Amino acid sequence: MANALGLVSSSLHCFRWRNRAPLWLSRSDKRAPFICCAAGDDDVEGHVLGTASSKAYRPRVIGMGSKLVGCGSSVPKLLISNDDLARIVETSDEWISVRTGIRNRRVLSGNETLSGFAVDAAKGALQMAQLEAEEVDLVIMCTSTPDDLFGCGTQVQRDLGCKNAWAFDVTAACSGFIVGLITATRFIKGGGFQNILVIGADALSRYVDWTDRGTCILFGDAAGAVLVQACHSDEDGLLGFDLHSDGHGHRQLNALAQGDDDKLISNSNGAPLFPPRKSSFSCIQMNGKEVFRFAVRCVPQSIEAALEEAGLTSSSIDWLLLHQANQRIIDGVSNRLEIPSDKVISNLANYGNTSAASIPLALDEAIRGGKIQAGNTIATAGFGAGLTWGSAIIRWG
Repeated sequence: MANALGLVSSSLHCFRWRNRAPLWLSRSDKRAPFICCAAGDDDVEGHVLGTASSKAYRPRVIGMGSKLVGCGSSVPKLLISNDDLARIVETSDEWISVRTGIRNRRVLSGNETLSGFAVDAAKGALQMAQLEAEEVDLVIMCTSTPDDLFGCGTQVQRDLGCKNAWAFDVTAACSGFIVGLITATRFIKGGGFQNILVIGADALSRYVDWTDRGTCILFGDAAGAVLVQACHSDEDGLLGFDLHSDGHGHRQLNALAQGDDDKLISNSNGAPLFPPRKSSFSCIQMNGKEVFRFAVRCVPQSIEAALEEAGLTSSSIDWLLLHQANQRIIDGVSNRLEIPSDKVISNLANYGNTSAASIPLALDEAIRGGKIQAGNTIATAGFGAGLTWGSAIIRWG
């Protein structure tokens, strides 16, 4: 059987009362939730599945604000330059850089894994926040390219040693980090969580057609993370946000599941074909012109909506930090918002489009490089497959 605490397979069971009041009970209420546990369910190294948490009772305080107190990032060792790509497809450094602003990208190689880079990025965020892994309540893993079909949030939680944290994955492509960040603030405000790791990590190189110069020049692999912490509502670092999706745009950017027709068994009696197709994903398919038009039209509108909620104007922000998809998109959005180039953060030239990792990666570099200072206001936005897009007005520190 399985329960909320983990996998249970032993025939020897025990029952116990946990002296921990749920949210809807007061401390004086004598009732307590009744939970089931199992004995003898050992995983690796003697670990009993479902017994990771040792967190003592802590009352949940709802209505709190959220602030960003730590960040980190990690990239693969292998660097692929435009000149390297010119040896594979018909292109050149000038052709790529003029059209995209990209000169290099990092790609997974050897024994490197996406979850490994996610762990490294999260460690950087924890270190900056001066927080121990055991103090984390929630890990949100934002990725469309996990190491495991079922996601890798729990693997990251395990490898970090966040034994008191819940973990789950968010799949929203290049909007993933923005979605994860806003989700974290909602868990703090409405669920009483205290410390949440939001990780954006993707390895789109796994799904790139390296013979297609229209897409292989764009993507790279990376991970970035932030630590979102509860604070007094007066110090709330999320000033406004805006989220959208439009499934009609799915055909413009996708990587579809596809089956192996050769392995199907034919039936002459009209019964369904069996066994099912062994599925895999196609390489990334993108209509670049339509995605560009969508981004330069919708992203400024989203940022303006978030600014309006925050009671700010574009002239009030210190920095514009967009998903690093294409320099032409970044320039187009900043021009429409009338934000000068010296307020625009871009590291696209060095990493390419790293999907959900691009915003936290650029944020981490800007903070550690001394560009973004405590108290700075940042307008940030993600956009991509789905189609999905969204923005958040945040204050750092």
